[in-house]
Amino acid sequence: MSRTPLRIVVGITGGIAAYKAVSVVREFVKDGHHVDVIATEAALQFVGRPTLEAISRNPVHVGLYDDVAQVRHVALGQQADVIVIAPATANTLAQISSGLAPDLLGNTVLARRGPLVVAPAMHTEMWDNPATQSNIATLISRGVIVVGPGVGQLTGSDSGVGRMSEPEDIVEATYASVSSDVYRDLVGKRILITGGGTREPLDPVRFIGNRSSGKQAVALAQRALARGAEVTLVASHLEVEPPTGVQVLSVSTAAQMQEAVLSSAHDFDIVIMAAAVSDYRVDAVSSTKIKKSESEGRLHISLVENTDILRELVQTKSSGQIIVGFAAETASGSELLELAQEKLKRKGCDYLVVNQVGWDQGFATESNAVTVIASGGDILNTANGTKLSVADTILDCITSSPFQNA
Repeated sequence: MSRTPLRIVVGITGGIAAYKAVSVVREFVKDGHHVDVIATEAALQFVGRPTLEAISRNPVHVGLYDDVAQVRHVALGQQADVIVIAPATANTLAQISSGLAPDLLGNTVLARRGPLVVAPAMHTEMWDNPATQSNIATLISRGVIVVGPGVGQLTGSDSGVGRMSEPEDIVEATYASVSSDVYRDLVGKRILITGGGTREPLDPVRFIGNRSSGKQAVALAQRALARGAEVTLVASHLEVEPPTGVQVLSVSTAAQMQEAVLSSAHDFDIVIMAAAVSDYRVDAVSSTKIKKSESEGRLHISLVENTDILRELVQTKSSGQIIVGFAAETASGSELLELAQEKLKRKGCDYLVVNQVGWDQGFATESNAVTVIASGGDILNTANGTKLSVADTILDCITSSPFQNA
């Protein structure tokens, strides 16, 4: 979290996700920050003023013409270290991308001096609308930090992309946005990230795969984008929506990922291999479904080893390029570090991120615990927390590299 007390403006707009904004405000207050809540009239249809005032410990600001003598519509933006809009409806995104200020929140955004963080929330059709996507692209180009949206249950029976990110993710992104040593420190850098789990087909129906959700890779893409980088994500069967503004190349098998990565890696300053790539593939894929009746109680499959993408990257890397590998192991303690250091020597990458995985750890979870090791074997840092905070720790290690001053 941010250790210095901040003045934070939380803008709450009129969507059902407004109830989650209460938790966002609560976390900021618990961490010792001063929070001013600006609620639109529509937001108060979903969350009551007494609730917001009790949680923020400050009066809630609503009207554009309240406290005119104090020039409230300008002062709030000028004084804020950061403004967070959660939820940010499609209408709100359209207004701020166009520079409109029909209410107190719009005026405050225009008068701000610090960063702006928005957490979109709306139905899938509204999010996918070209107008909304254009507005988001405009905001990103201006340095606005977009958190989410996620995929999941929406209002009523609807489900899909458009769900507001969880409060802890919004809080983490806010703190990162005001951290002077990380904010926009990757401007001008191109980063290629791999994520998700590859699948090797047995037949047209079945495959050999793994439990990777791609959440850590998506978090890395989100934070790298927020810090100013141009990001491309080579995605294999993600369970989460990639952040808007990131170029996505979809692949399925290890061979497809190999082709996508090796054919374009030379164009990037940094390559982060966060995907869980299958070590083996089926020697002979059946063109028809393998029948249970034909296996006689046992199915024998011949596997062959896939190409080591990380090692090939290292062998063909460009001058000054940074290559980051990942190692997921079920070992723990000193054994985990020994395995990681051995892998680092074999692969020859610049950094290796090692994390312990298990049935309920690492894969498909909201948190992660990693250790970042440099090419010489030294431990640079450890991180244990949300995948967004872990992503920032990894990027912090990378930005300390000499390439930043090249």
